[in-house]
Amino acid sequence: MELVVARIGRAHGIKGEVTVEVRTDEPELRLSPGAVLGTEPATVGPLTIETGRVHSGRLLLRFEGVKDRTGAEALRNTLLIAEVDPAELPEEPDEYYDHQLMDLDVVLEDGTEIGRITEISHLPSQDLFIVERPDGSEVMIPFVEEIVAEIDLEEQRCVITPPPGLIDERDAVVVSARDEEAAEAADSADAADSADSGDKA
Repeated sequence: MELVVARIGRAHGIKGEVTVEVRTDEPELRLSPGAVLGTEPATVGPLTIETGRVHSGRLLLRFEGVKDRTGAEALRNTLLIAEVDPAELPEEPDEYYDHQLMDLDVVLEDGTEIGRITEISHLPSQDLFIVERPDGSEVMIPFVEEIVAEIDLEEQRCVITPPPGLIDERDAVVVSARDEEAAEAADSADAADSADSGDKA
């Protein structure tokens, strides 16, 4: 099975190095020197990693046969693809490969169906589950401990505890409306108190 593990960014320096946007939790395993990776577009690869190092918090790679900045720039935006055994699991128990999470049913703790995971977006700050609702609409669920309570691969489900407004925007509006009503009621009470004080005076 093929797994996207990185996207090549801009060239770094003049000796063929490129910056890399990592899309795997195991870069030391998937993006180590000697690794042979497929590419998208396929015509660019396969690419063999010659060297790798971290510079200013970013991973820099150099590929065999790419010796200058021009060659490095030609690789920009190329996806790097590793061949992974579908039965293989990440080393950490709370980590998952994308293919394990795809098509999981997303439910609330009470069993309410939210939808199913159709895509996983890897952002610099966090990962997002793109969940398709039964009505065909989509909702984005941050893959963070505070929201994703359980991943059950045997039952093929993902249990979430979303904050108000994440799943249904109307929930957030209701909260806001209540706040406004409370504020209006408080203002009315203040106005009445002022009027009463004026009458007594």
